[in-house]
Amino acid sequence: MTNRIGLNSEKSKELAELLNDLLANYSMFYQNVRGYHWNIKGEKFFELHLKFEELYNDLFLKIDEVAERILTLGHTPQHKFSDYADTSQIKESSSVNDGYKAVENILDSFKTLLIKQRHLLSLSADDDEGTNAQMSDYIREQEKLVWMYSAFLNK
Repeated sequence: MTNRIGLNSEKSKELAELLNDLLANYSMFYQNVRGYHWNIKGEKFFELHLKFEELYNDLFLKIDEVAERILTLGHTPQHKFSDYADTSQIKESSSVNDGYKAVENILDSFKTLLIKQRHLLSLSADDDEGTNAQMSDYIREQEKLVWMYSAFLNK
């Protein structure tokens, strides 16, 4: 039993469920970074304000790409923030205006995403080139960002 793009229907369902979990985590991360951008104060304001804007713009694109991959697999992406809040391992940040704390939170969020994406990469390796390539691209890009944000913290 295959879906319209020739992939195993049951495997696609499993991947779509994991992608919906990833979508929830991306959505929470996105909103947190918007808050960091809006509320940052103090040392490194100008530098971090711009970096946070770059990051949330990238996260916005990835949210759309993940949702579209779910649709491509023949399933429905979740879209309610109440579902995201229930599902996401990344939780809402509250009142973060310290840049260093925000960067620590960003690094924690990237770690969560990278673990989830590596799992999807592994599950999609045999027959789902589309999901596999997407996860591989995200992992490569985010590992570099982790290095850069860690360097900012001098860690």
